[in-house]
Formats: sequence, structure tokens, C-alpha cells
Amino acid sequence: MIVFFIGGRNRKSLAVTDSLRQSEHYSQRNGMNIYSDKDGGYSSQRELRLEPFDPNTADSTQLLHLGLAPWQVRSIYHYRAKGGIFRKPSDFARLYGLTKKQYRALEPYIHISDDYAPASSLYSTKENGFPENSQLKDTVHYSYPVKLHNGQQISLNTSDTSSFQKIPGIGSGYARAIVNYRNRLGGFYSVKQIEEIGGVPPVAEKFLKVLPSEVHKLKINQLTINQLRRHPYINFYHIINDVVYQYYTYSIRNFKFYQARAIFDFRRLHGPIKSLRQLANDRDFPPAEIARLEPYIDYGM
Repeated sequence: MIVFFIGGRNRKSLAVTDSLRQSEHYSQRNGMNIYSDKDGGYSSQRELRLEPFDPNTADSTQLLHLGLAPWQVRSIYHYRAKGGIFRKPSDFARLYGLTKKQYRALEPYIHISDDYAPASSLYSTKENGFPENSQLKDTVHYSYPVKLHNGQQISLNTSDTSSFQKIPGIGSGYARAIVNYRNRLGGFYSVKQIEEIGGVPPVAEKFLKVLPSEVHKLKINQLTINQLRRHPYINFYHIINDVVYQYYTYSIRNFKFYQARAIFDFRRLHGPIKSLRQLANDRDFPPAEIARLEPYIDYGM
């Protein structure tokens, strides 16, 4: 969706304003009323000059002669200055304040240069799986990326955000969330782990595959408390009776309520850890916690 904003008055906007004022003055001297009426439609007193124009390059004088109000022209300039591009005539219909009557009158004259078409249009639409005469031809140019088909899979541990966006239901937000969580974990050993990322559609799992050998492991006998606690499966928190204890030792029973500290204390008291099962007597490490952390542990010194 294209939204036009009228920004602050920087040097460029002041220059455009001056140009518009000159164009308005010129138009008034020549008997032309280039202002729109209260309803945003065409004024009966206006002398229009409808001619082909490219909204990406048209100057203020040309845009005013088309019947646009000065504030609409400033909005177009501001949009272009921010890097905005009109890729198809219908994009121009989203100009704030433009009525259906105005757009229908201007539409035949909108000619967008091929220079502003997406680079993907350089390739045949047949390569994207659509016939050349398909109504989806333009859609291929403007929707990126092409989605995977049933039976196709990508690597959960090595794919980048662009590849993840090829999965149906995955956009840029979820793609970044997957990569960020993968980096924190050190890789996935199971496709099911993406369920730990809230909101990722379950249907995405069938398009993913993993190799457990790609998981980066933690040297549990060497890392400091701060290094251990960075892993999502080693927490500073522990919940008992819906109460969260953080960073503290519970004074009554002297329990340790965060796992990184529990690992560090075990090493200090008993020497190197050879199996996470040695921590099973610690209430911070129930069987489920040990099972999901086990694939990430390297017991070497």
C-alpha cells in the first residue's frame, strides 16, 4: 500500500514550494485556475492540459496543468524524495485527495517508464511458472519471492531470510524471527523447534528439513555463567507456584533458581559434567529440560 505524507520543510521541500508558487503565479497570469474545488473535483473555471505524463519524473508545472492541487504536487515530490516509485498506473490512484473522477480522467495519460519496472521483469514469465498471457504476469513482477510447492524443502539451519520467505505463510517478519532464534540456539536439531517461535504457521514445517550435525554445541565444562545463560534453553528464571524468582537464591530452602548458576556450582563442587543426567536431582532440571538441552551439549574440556 502506498501512503503519501507531507514531511518537514527542508531545503528540497522549500525549493519545490517556490517552484509551485511560480507555477501558480504563471497559471493565474494566463487565465488558468489550477486549484481544485472544495470536493476535490475539477473546477468549471479550470483550463486543463491533459497530456501523457510519468508520475516518477513529471515536474510541478506539468502536474499542476493536470488539475492537481499544489499540496498534492508537494506530496508527490515528498514521496519521490523518500525513494517512492510509481510502478503501475493504479499506484497513482492512492494519491491522497484524488477522486475517482480525477483518476479516471488521468489514467489514460499515465505512462510509466520501463526504467522503473522491477528487475525481475527482465526474465520471461515462463521461468516463474506462468504463461506469458496469464493475468498473473504482472503479479509475478511485484510479489517476491515465488513460493515453494508441495514436496519442496529448504534447510532450516543454512537458509537465509529470502529463502524462508518462499515458504507459504512466511513473510519477512517470521523469516527474521527464525534466523534470530536459530542464531541464539546454535541451530535446530528438529523442525518442531520453530513452534517455539510464536505465530509461525504449522504448515511451514513440511517445507523444512534439518541435519542435527549442523547444530553448534556448548562446551558445558568451559563456559562461564554469562556465556551459558545466553542460550535460550538455559534460563535465569525458574517458576514455582506461579512465582518467578530471578537472580536470587531462595533463602528458606537455599534452592538455586537459575540453571546457569546450577551448572556452574555443580562443576565447582563435583568437577566436570559428563552427562546432564548428573543434574537430574536439581529441581531446575526436570527430565523435559534435560531432553531438549542434551543435543546442544559438548562435554569436552
